[in-house]
Amino acid sequence: MDVNLNRLQSFVAVVDAGSLTRAAQTLGLTKAMVSMHLKQLEAELGCALLTRTTRTLALTGVGERFYTDCVQLLSDAQVAVDNARSGHTKLTGELRITSTLEYGVHVVVPALAAFAKLHPDLGVDFSGATSLADLVADRFDLAIRLGQLNNSRYRAAPLGQFDIVLVATPAYIQEHGLPRSPADLQRLRWIVLSGFDQRVKLTKRDASAPPYSVPFRSRIQADSALAKLHFVLADLGIAVLPEWVVRQDLKQGRLVLLLPDYDLPQQGIFAVFPNTQHIPAKVRQFIDFMRVYVAKDIDR
Repeated sequence: MDVNLNRLQSFVAVVDAGSLTRAAQTLGLTKAMVSMHLKQLEAELGCALLTRTTRTLALTGVGERFYTDCVQLLSDAQVAVDNARSGHTKLTGELRITSTLEYGVHVVVPALAAFAKLHPDLGVDFSGATSLADLVADRFDLAIRLGQLNNSRYRAAPLGQFDIVLVATPAYIQEHGLPRSPADLQRLRWIVLSGFDQRVKLTKRDASAPPYSVPFRSRIQADSALAKLHFVLADLGIAVLPEWVVRQDLKQGRLVLLLPDYDLPQQGIFAVFPNTQHIPAKVRQFIDFMRVYVAKDIDR
């Protein structure tokens, strides 16, 4: 008996999303339609694929094997479609991307604008946020994330790295004194990122001293790098910030670099996307484009 690929797609989406509601949002269908697809699929196969309670969905033994086969089948189908269109250079549809607002404004949006000019038939949608989006439930094709990755639900492609630096205003240093060693930092007031680990690891560039981990406490916290920057510029303390955030303020003398002979750990820039075997052409091409764009920004 033939099985409709749309029903297979609905089944896979339900498993990936963990609920009918989120699967419906991902697919752009109604919850009733996704439920009907599942019922029809189980009827055609003559077996149960999912066990349902009021709160959870779980795969049956048959469902687990069938899910693996479906993922491969749908991936193969998409590859076949892409191969058939291989002579067609236009990207169509919509590319939905999320990132932090400050890095979005600095790099992602300019890169996305340049990419959109190359592909006028492709729609783009950017969302800046301080919290990490659920790529599947929120229907994002891609997220650009910074720092260290902890979520293994998604696939990730490295795009580059950036430096973080320790800064303060000349007025704050004049009042509280210039730190000569990492130990001196403990007496200064810190402006920190909300939820950040309360230690900063500094490494002497010439390796003449072991790495030094500076504990700190602060009464000033913020949930974004730009908010931290404004507190620093108000002469309220010192902070660790991305080099690209403070680049102009350092050049123009509004900020000074503290302990310039020490380095802080470099941070990663990653393209993060849903964990599927087939990566859409629009996502693959934008990742390649971003990797070049990020390298140019780092070299500035």
